[in-house]
Amino acid sequence: MIYFLSDAHLGSRLVPDHRLHELKIVAWLDRVKSDATSIFLLGDIFDFWFEYKTVVPKGFVRFFGKLTELIDAGIEIHFFTGNHDIWTFGYLEQEVGLIVHYQPYTVRLGNHNFYLAHGDGLDANDRGFKLIRSVFHSRTAQKLFRLLPPQIGQEFGYNWSKRNREKILHIENKFLGEQQEILVLYAKQYAENHDVDFIVFGHRHIMLDMQLKAQKRLIILGDLSESSLMAFSMAKILNWKILNINFSNLKFYNLFLYFLSKCIYKKYYNTFTIKLLTPIFELIAKSFDFF
Repeated sequence: MIYFLSDAHLGSRLVPDHRLHELKIVAWLDRVKSDATSIFLLGDIFDFWFEYKTVVPKGFVRFFGKLTELIDAGIEIHFFTGNHDIWTFGYLEQEVGLIVHYQPYTVRLGNHNFYLAHGDGLDANDRGFKLIRSVFHSRTAQKLFRLLPPQIGQEFGYNWSKRNREKILHIENKFLGEQQEILVLYAKQYAENHDVDFIVFGHRHIMLDMQLKAQKRLIILGDLSESSLMAFSMAKILNWKILNINFSNLKFYNLFLYFLSKCIYKKYYNTFTIKLLTPIFELIAKSFDFF
């Protein structure tokens, strides 16, 4: 089974309880390990990540421990750099065992072609972001930043991330419409000119499953936030098992996701309803041969 996850933002100073935040991801990894063959982490898994030559950021011990457990069990885990965790220089590959991708990646999974990317830097008109992104990816700038003592560098990085995310909190988790969503516009153009079946992004912090032309689909993965806890624990475990969906039953499947999203946005859920609904929907999905 193939799983996808993005935008966990581990270590974010906008998260009140870092330990609980990390444990959610560890619990999800623990749940999917029984049938996972590959896991794709599509960027911004960390809110800030910068490796020094002999120093890496403090924390995330449980997360890394679970990743290495899965990798040692033979599960491939792919890590895509995002706009918050660009600066990995070998530690994640050599010590953890991740397969790191610095650029968008096209891969054939099952009988489908997937275009996978974090999703940042795709707006050709956003010159300011492109300029900042070019600086962040500059080897010269990275070497200069490494001259800062780690404590100062980490403090700067986390505070910079917090300030920048605070500026866009008003649009996070809100769909702006097809003509306003950069990733939707990019995906439509890309799908017309490339042989792909699925385009999968993170970055935007919304959950989206959109039909494009010629049976191609755009998937935006959402994030790990308090408001999307139920979506994370159910929809990402069910919906992102994309490869084995029986597409003749897709209309029913979309109705299921629609109902699920209504529960999430209207907050008709609590711990009891999550425990009650999860096995029910899993049974329905299996009986309709989605997996």
